[in-house]
Parts: sequence; C-alpha cells; structure tokens
Amino acid sequence: MTKALRMATLGIAWAVLISGCASLNDYQQTGKLNLSGLKTPVTILRDGRGVPYIRAAESADAFMAQGFVSAQDRLFQMELNRRFAAGRISEFAGEKAIGLDTRMRTLGLYRNAQKHARLLDAPTRAFFQHYADGVNAYIQTRAETLPLEFKLAGITPGPWSVEDSLAILYIMAWDTSANIRTEIVTQMLVEKLGEEKAREIFPLNVNPDDPEASHQAKNVRLHNPSVAGVGADPLTMALLDPGILSLGSNNWVSGPAMSKNGRPIVANDPHLDARVLPGPWYPVGMVTPEFRAVGVNIAGIPGIVVGRTAHLAFGATNAYGDMQDLYVETVDANNPANYMEGKASIPFVVLEEEIRFKDKKAADGYGIKKIQIRKTHRGPVISGLLKGLNTEKVMTVRFAPFETMHGGVGFNHFLTAPTVDRAIDALRQVNMIGLNMVFADTAGNIAWWVTGTLPNRTGGGGTIPYTVTDGKDNWNGWIDFEEKPHAVNPEKGWLGTCNHTTITRDTSYYHSSYFSPSFRYRRLKELMGSKTSVDVTDHWQFQRDTKNMLAVKVAPLMARVLSSHEETRRMGEILSQWNFHDDTDQAAPTIFQAVFRKLAFHVFEDELGPETAAVYLDNWYLWQERLLDMIIKNDSAWFDDVRTKEVQESRDDLFVRAALDAADQLRERLGSNPATWLWGKVHQLELVSPIRRKGFGKGLLGGGTHPAPGSGETLCRGWYDVNNPFDVTHSASLRMVADLADDEKVLAVQPSGVSGRVFHPHATDQIPDFMSGKIRYWWFSDAAIEAHAVTRMILNP
Repeated sequence: MTKALRMATLGIAWAVLISGCASLNDYQQTGKLNLSGLKTPVTILRDGRGVPYIRAAESADAFMAQGFVSAQDRLFQMELNRRFAAGRISEFAGEKAIGLDTRMRTLGLYRNAQKHARLLDAPTRAFFQHYADGVNAYIQTRAETLPLEFKLAGITPGPWSVEDSLAILYIMAWDTSANIRTEIVTQMLVEKLGEEKAREIFPLNVNPDDPEASHQAKNVRLHNPSVAGVGADPLTMALLDPGILSLGSNNWVSGPAMSKNGRPIVANDPHLDARVLPGPWYPVGMVTPEFRAVGVNIAGIPGIVVGRTAHLAFGATNAYGDMQDLYVETVDANNPANYMEGKASIPFVVLEEEIRFKDKKAADGYGIKKIQIRKTHRGPVISGLLKGLNTEKVMTVRFAPFETMHGGVGFNHFLTAPTVDRAIDALRQVNMIGLNMVFADTAGNIAWWVTGTLPNRTGGGGTIPYTVTDGKDNWNGWIDFEEKPHAVNPEKGWLGTCNHTTITRDTSYYHSSYFSPSFRYRRLKELMGSKTSVDVTDHWQFQRDTKNMLAVKVAPLMARVLSSHEETRRMGEILSQWNFHDDTDQAAPTIFQAVFRKLAFHVFEDELGPETAAVYLDNWYLWQERLLDMIIKNDSAWFDDVRTKEVQESRDDLFVRAALDAADQLRERLGSNPATWLWGKVHQLELVSPIRRKGFGKGLLGGGTHPAPGSGETLCRGWYDVNNPFDVTHSASLRMVADLADDEKVLAVQPSGVSGRVFHPHATDQIPDFMSGKIRYWWFSDAAIEAHAVTRMILNP
C-alpha cells in the first residue's frame, strides 16, 4: 500500500469516527423530556458554551436535574472516577491495572464510602440520592446517546449510587492529605544520612505573615527514627499517591473597603492536573425558591464547592493538613496472623476480594485475581504494595477521616447559608477533606477557615513512620475546630491562601510538615499591597500574574556569577536584564529554571546518591525553601561536593556547574543562541483525550499543545516534573472571580469545556480564551441567563 493510499485510508477512518461521534453527541438539549422521579417541571437552559442553568420549583428537583445534565456531559469521566476509587480499572484496562486496583482496594476509599453512606442523616442522604436519581434517569432512558468512549473502552455504566459520589469525595480527601510522601522521604533521608544530617534538609515551611513560625518543620519530633527498609524506588511514591484529584490552588477575597464596587470579591483558581480532558470541574447554575447559585463541583458530586449564591461567594485551596500516618507494626513472633499492641496479641482482620480483569484468552473475556487485605485497628497493611519498603516490615496507613465519619458532609449547606457565620457553621461538618475555604457575604463579611480532621498527636508521628512499641495511641483525639487556622474580617481588608503554611508561633499542635513554598503568597501580598482598591479585572489579572518571587531573590546572584565566566556570560547577561516574569516570550525563565533545577541536583546528589536525590527532589515542596535558605546564607556545607576530596566547592562553583549542564541540554533542544531559548518553547501545556493520550490521533482527539506562562512559583501556575522538565503537569483547572456587587455574572473560564464527549463542540471551546486570558462569564441573574440561552429543555415529571 502506498503512503498516499495509507493516508487516504486513515483519513476515511477518522471521518467515519468523527461522523459517529457527532451522532453520539446529539443528545437532547431542547424540547421536552419525561423524567420519572421529578415532582414538578424543571427548565434547563444552556448558554453559548454549553453551561447548564437549572430552574426548579424544589431543591430536590434541581439536584436531580444536576445529576441528569452531569451524566449527559460527563458520564464517562464519572464512570472512570468511581471505578478508580473502587479498584475496578482492570475490568477494561486488563491485567496491567491489577496493581493499581489492588492498591485502591487496600486503601479502602470505596469501602469507607459505603460505610459513610450508612451513617448519613436524612437530609444529606437525600441530597446525594436526588443527584444519583438524575444520573440514573439518564443511564436508564438515554442509552442510545451514551458517549462513544464507553464503546471504545468496552464498558457500560451501571446504576449510580450515593456511595459513588462519596467515593469521589474520598479520592479528593486522600489526595489533599499529602503527608505520606513526606513521611517516606524524610524516613529515607534519616536512613541515608542519620537523623542529625537529615534534619538539615527536612522541609522548611515559611509563613510570610509570621516569620517567627517559619522553622516549625525543623523542630517536629521524631519517633524511633530507625525503621529499616525505606528505599528510593520512585514506585514507592507512585503507589501511595492516587493523584488524579490532587489539589493545589490560590484563593483570596478582598473586603468591601478594598473593593471598588463596595462589596467583597472572591477569586479562586484551583491547581490540578487538568491535562486530561474535560478537566475535573463541571459548571452548573441552579435557581430554586430556596437558593440561587452558579459554580462548579467535581463531576459526580452534587452541589457547588466553588462559586457564588445570592448571599455568598466561596473558593477553596488545599490546606495540606496532615490526616495520614504510616505505622510500623510488630507481627507476633509466635503467631504471624496476629500483631502486637504492647503485650497483647491481636488478630489481623483479613478481607478477601476478587479483582475482575479483562482477559481475551478467558472464555467470558475476564479473569479473576484473588487478593487478601490485612488490617490492624489503625488501618490496612500497605507494605506489600511498595517495592521501596522492606517486605520484612509490616506497615499500615491510618487516615483520620475514616475514624470521624458522621451524618453530614457540610458542602451542601453552602447553597443556603445566608451569611459567613452560617457558612462557618457548615464547615464544622467538613471532616473528610482539609481545605482553606474563603467566604464573603453580601453584608461585607469575609472569612477564611481550615477544614478537615486533624489528629492531636502525642509521642511523635506525622513526619516519619511511627513505630508501634506499646498499646498507647499516638493520636489523642482531634484538634478543635476553633483551634484550626482561621481569620474573620481582618484589619488589612483581605484574606488569601496559596497552599503555604498558615501556622503561627502561637500554634500549639502539629499541623503538617508539607506545604507549598511561600513564593505565590508573597507575590499575592505584594499585589494586594500595591493597590488601595481593586476590581474584578484586577483579580483576573492577578490570577495570570507571572512574577517569580523565588527568582527575585536568586536570579541576581545567579546572574552575577554566570556573567563572570566566559562560558556562561551570555546566560548571565540575559538573567541580569530579566524582570522576573515567567513569560513565554522570554529566554530568562528558561535559563533560570534550567539552572536552578540543575543546581538542586548538584547540591544534594553527591550525599544522597542519584536515586535518593531524584526521589527527594521529585516534590518541590520538600526542598525549595530549604535550598533558597542555603543560597541566601551561603554558608552551607552541602555546597561542597563530597566526591572531590581535594577541592571544597562553593555555592558559586555549583552555579557555574549547573549552568554548564543546563546549557548543554538547552542547546541540544533549542539551538546554540541563548536568546532564542524562549520559555514558551519548552514550557507547554498539552491537553489530551482520556481515550488517546499518546500516539497517532492524540492531537485530533485532544485539545492541542500550548505555550504556558508562569511556573510552579507564580500565581499563574505552571508546575512541571523536576525529573522530566519542562512540560506542565499542574496548572489552573478553573479561574473564577465573583464580585458580590454584580448580580448579573461571574467571571469564569476553564482549560477545556463543559462536555466530556470527544469532538463535542463544547469539549475544547474554552481553551483559546483560557490560554489568552480573555474574560468569560457564568450568568447569574434571570435576565442574564435568559439573554444568553442558546437551548431550552423542559424536564417533566
């Protein structure tokens, strides 16, 4: 077959595929449709971007309609998420996913969602059930319009349940409790270096609002720091980190005195891995006699977690509260089916499960893998899942939300809370996830409060795995809600969080050892302090701000050193002329990021070794502030390369080494002229379809590759993998600005679209506006919704 014929054949195949997708995307958005379970008719309007606006006479019908439209647009995404939580990916991915499913079943997110569902109070259960009823109404009545992705994956959706929505919430909860990675890495450092030396490079967490509290991570207590068997295998990190909904983010609120229109303005841009279309957030508007709201939630969960109502606006970031601990258990030497609690021998609880996996050789197309899950009263044994842990040690993981379930979830009350005070009352129920929530109300009140269950630790734990030596519990109850970081109507007139530590010198308990470096929050403080008043356009521009506060401190030092050496002079000159903004049309960001990254490896690799250094440096939060502190003080023994006995290297020596290494890599990729090493050429955001992430067709099914401004240190987030630079892995998955003085609209855009259906017109239509910074809106008032409606559908009982 000639090349031309092959291309023609492929073109015809794609045309057929696109044609088939178009027919599957033709789900009903106009006219009338009967929906059993509704009490009264519901009207669904969609705007020019496909955002649904639901009008219902009863809240229950609004939540059912939300489930229905969510399924219309995002059912395949919802199906993947619930299967991920339940450990059922192997059913369509085959034997290669058994390890993933084993891990998820062992962690028990879905198992505990089932437990939680049984505890829900009647109103909260009804909230989830109405949504599930809407999803099921779509599945049961509109099977002919299921997304093409189901056929390609070879699966069909089963009934949606309350447990499914709770399981997705628990994925978010697990992913926001990120301290397990810190525990493993810090223990690994202790084993490699000894406790005293390891402490020198433990995480340094800086609170710019209270610098005296900034060395807390150095002073946390270790417990029995002699656990053998923690290795540097990167799989150790991956196996304990589901990561699909791992949350970063910026949020802030300006109070009425600072806002030009005289009422608070809330801004939020959650940072997630948004590379796989359609992205995590599903937008919806809802109008009922009880509430009016517009915003987003994770597809598969009812209600709104980021957005505004007639009374409130609210946004979320990850507070990184440490709700997880690893334990080293002692197996009874006389009975390996038991573990020891002091002198007491207690049987492991053993769960037996079957993983069904796709197998073309099997008669029915499926094979069965039987697994056993062992549990102590603290949690499941996970050491068998980790190649980086010595299999002779039995390690369990404990997760606080599993121990503090109750009848509510809290988020559902955001819709009807009339004031900030009532919203704070709702936060008392939010046990399962650790967030920085910011609120504002139309009366002018603003607030920030940290949510989630935090253990009151005694006798160690939290920073490295805790070795169980007796029957005493190192978790002594829970931190009171009033003791968690918070502020209400501060004198400065605004509040904000950027995943940095908000712990102050007055904090008496251990909160976490894992926070974002302070660079984004420092820039936010600088921006808010530069203006006496702000409007929505200011907030929108702040979200896209690219000034790098790490570079402000380090780049001048780097430029001076590089400019003094012939081989690196041109790089130094470019850095010396830089405005510290990580913009796509500048070469300086590329040089700075490449050199700073190489510097980190030169500083730590000689003592840690290549594998351990790669794991340590894999997470920026663990080391960036620490390395900055070393650079500024310029007296650290870590600058000396211990492999060169006859030479004592300095900080500046390593700057030059790092620059030479970076230059070699950049020349190979971008050519010999440093002036052409533009940031946008290497720092790019690629948006792909879940059904074709690699290979032929990826570009056609996805959302393209785009030069990405910003970096991990800027408000305009563009985080990349330090071990695989420089493509973006985490970025803003939504930008929202809500002015409570504007009852017509909310500024909002996503790096994708409303629909999760391949080739749907609203699958990728927001990408150009997201990348360019163009302002787009959700509509809020009846008049605005009506004026921008493109389709209208009536759901009848």
